[in-house]
Amino acid sequence: MSQVKQNDTVRVHYTGKLKDGQIFDSSLEREPLEFTLGQGQLIPGFENGVIDMKVNEKKTIEIPSNEAYGDVQEELFMEVPKSQLPQEIEPKVGMGLVSKNPDGTERQLRVAEVKDEAIVVDANHPLAGKDLIFELELVEIK
Repeated sequence: MSQVKQNDTVRVHYTGKLKDGQIFDSSLEREPLEFTLGQGQLIPGFENGVIDMKVNEKKTIEIPSNEAYGDVQEELFMEVPKSQLPQEIEPKVGMGLVSKNPDGTERQLRVAEVKDEAIVVDANHPLAGKDLIFELELVEIK
């Protein structure tokens, strides 16, 4: 039986959890995730965890934050005056916002703190600084 190697296209079911057991994503209620190894489509720790798996094999991998979404970067916290927000928005900690960059691309932000006259937004990935656990099942090697 063949095993997964670099440049293979595979289909994997997964459940992603934090160390406290909280599930942050799962493919079990939808189609398996399909990707080609070595193209940088996924976090490095996930791709490395699939290498050498066989079809129908299940395993649990732990991915340290440096092989996932990296450490929290303090320079990605920014203070924004409330006057720059749309009037209909009532900011709350944890709320997601979208900011348009000068080149037209969008950036996902999260409200980290609400002050009297400003908010502090966090542009880090929501899973930055977190070690992740994935339960994997290799469904297919194409």
